[in-house]
Amino acid sequence: MAIIYECRHCSREIGRVDEQMTDDTMLGLDQLSSEEKRDMLSYEADGSMRITVICEHCEASLSRHPHYHELDYFIQ
Repeated sequence: MAIIYECRHCSREIGRVDEQMTDDTMLGLDQLSSEEKRDMLSYEADGSMRITVICEHCEASLSRHPHYHELDYFIQ
């Protein structure tokens, strides 16, 4: 089972954890609310977990262009 971090805006894979012995506390997922978990976590058919976050490039774009926060997607 892999844990895959992916950018919610550009869909770029940011990182991957292939460790078998991880839990929510080790990943910090226990700090998320139920709503945040529904929004950020998904599970693949092979048992992998996909966590959507924001990559550095998209975060920089959001910082330079705050009005992008109003958009569902700003990467074309």
